[in-house]
Amino acid sequence: MCGIIGAIDSNVEGLIDKVSFANNSLSHRGPDGKGIKSFNHTDKGIVFAHSRLSIIDLSDLGHQPMSSAGGRYWITFNGEIYNYKELREELVALGYEFVSHTDTEVLIYCWAEWGSHCIERLNGMFAFVMYDLERKKIYCVRDAFGIKPFFFVHSEEKFYFSSEVPPLLTMMDKKLELNQQSVINYLLKGGYDIGKDTFLKEVNALEPGTYLTLDISDKLVLKKERWWRPSIVENSTISFKEAKDKLRHLFLKSVRVHMRSDVPIGAALSGGIDSSAIVCAMRYLEPDMPIHTFSYLAEDAGLNEEKWVDIVNQHVNAIPHKVKLDSKELASDINDLTKAQGEPFGSTSIYAQYRVFRQAKESGVTVLLEGQGADELLAGYMGYPVHASMSYVDKNQYAKLIKFLKSWSKVTGRSIKPVLKSLSLEVAKHILIKTKLYGLREKYRKEPILTVPDWLLVDVNSVNNNSKTDNSGDEVIYGRRLVAELRRSVMGQNEMGLNSLLRHGDRNSMKWSVEGRVPFLTTEIAEFLFSLPEEYLLSKEGTTKYIFREAMRGIVPDEILDRSDKIGFATPEKEWISDINNDITDWVKNTSNVPFLDGVKIQMELNESLNGSKPFSWMTWRIINFCNWLAINKTHIETKFS
Repeated sequence: MCGIIGAIDSNVEGLIDKVSFANNSLSHRGPDGKGIKSFNHTDKGIVFAHSRLSIIDLSDLGHQPMSSAGGRYWITFNGEIYNYKELREELVALGYEFVSHTDTEVLIYCWAEWGSHCIERLNGMFAFVMYDLERKKIYCVRDAFGIKPFFFVHSEEKFYFSSEVPPLLTMMDKKLELNQQSVINYLLKGGYDIGKDTFLKEVNALEPGTYLTLDISDKLVLKKERWWRPSIVENSTISFKEAKDKLRHLFLKSVRVHMRSDVPIGAALSGGIDSSAIVCAMRYLEPDMPIHTFSYLAEDAGLNEEKWVDIVNQHVNAIPHKVKLDSKELASDINDLTKAQGEPFGSTSIYAQYRVFRQAKESGVTVLLEGQGADELLAGYMGYPVHASMSYVDKNQYAKLIKFLKSWSKVTGRSIKPVLKSLSLEVAKHILIKTKLYGLREKYRKEPILTVPDWLLVDVNSVNNNSKTDNSGDEVIYGRRLVAELRRSVMGQNEMGLNSLLRHGDRNSMKWSVEGRVPFLTTEIAEFLFSLPEEYLLSKEGTTKYIFREAMRGIVPDEILDRSDKIGFATPEKEWISDINNDITDWVKNTSNVPFLDGVKIQMELNESLNGSKPFSWMTWRIINFCNWLAINKTHIETKFS
């Protein structure tokens, strides 16, 4: 786990110094060493840099940028390849010799042997840049789920890349423009980290499961290819018991390899099924290993998960570390948190996670296993009831649909009225698509989807049509609506999918030089789960994560597995915001030059939300967070549009 940064530029003057300066701002991602390597290619300068956090092979042999023995391949790499030992054995059998015990060296020779096809063999989280000097090509690769970040700025003359957005800004010779649609989508809908879009026009995110090829002998032409897209075709012959047993095997195998480390490891524990399963699996696999757990506990009794955390800690005889916070601490850390995240984010719950990783750092634990991704793979949260219902509609199973909705409402304690409303719209859309009238409906639809507040100075149609993602190849498989939606989420195509959650975890962990690992997110587990009958994931009785709950019987206490009331990292939003109120006015002033925002009316909106004149909502935090982010980065961001 590290920070990577680099540049390819036709203007070579001062390029090494520019990259080196930017690399220094990634020291939190890699405090254990710096490396930089420059190359010359006809009319272009090429510079790779690296900030190292030592996890596997702590010796200097892990120094990056790293080259193959003959010097043909050079790499700067962020992440971990968990199956590096198995890949190394395969490569040794093919005649390759190794000088280190790092996964980086294994990755280089995987590429040397199998080229880009090696990506499919990797079990890990990764973002790396590989330079093949012989072919004069550079490859930029991101893991299947986007666990590790990769941002870039591209033109015919230059290509800059980085693990985080702020260092990119320092390398630019001009201010960058706001991405209006991304900002509006965030403020109104709460959507962000969608596909390739960032909050800045010129900055792109490499999408999960894709890689870029740059031919440096030409005008830096980019070719983007998707290397992972899981099938959702159903395996209708597998029994529930067979599926349950295989999932148990796959999960334990994943936790085992995620525990490979040459530094101390621990686990984030919320008290829910996912994090509890990881902690209990660690104990199941390693009966005598000391297990450190790190938990955020809300002061509000209605949000506090301590009861469940204690059950797991006692079950595995863990060494617990508990984090409790108040609003004054957020007020003190808000600027640091916003800088760490790099771009605006959804709620103050991100601060709770930030402090959990800080506690791990202060306790001497460098690697933390987390439960992120389980909800998106196993139909967690509220169970995606509309999508599950549409699968019943597709199969004309209306009696089963009614039974499911009644059971789901009872299990979750939620009303089915909002589900029925959304379902009716989806059914209407379904009928129009089948009758090939959907295009006409979209063409002539005039009614607004969202109410645009008076402080947002844009046309309503631009709001309703923004934040579209690349859904190419996203075919409809009738009766598989639930797993199709889960696939969209893990591929970064949803407005509120996995992308943003992984971003929060990466920046919060790396802020404290801690490596966060997510054992649920392997392509093997995802492909298996997406092949199962949907009722294995979300049962006919409305039980979420059904097959996983059953697979973990005997490993995780039943009282944890039978929970249906998971809270998550919930924080008292309004109370916490109240203590940063004095700074808000100064932050809002920075919106005065943004052409699509009315700063005066924004201030009025915030005042009314915080004094109780208007209902408090999540939008209140988003406005505050955006204004603070803009204030912090005002020297690098051009708010006026050309």
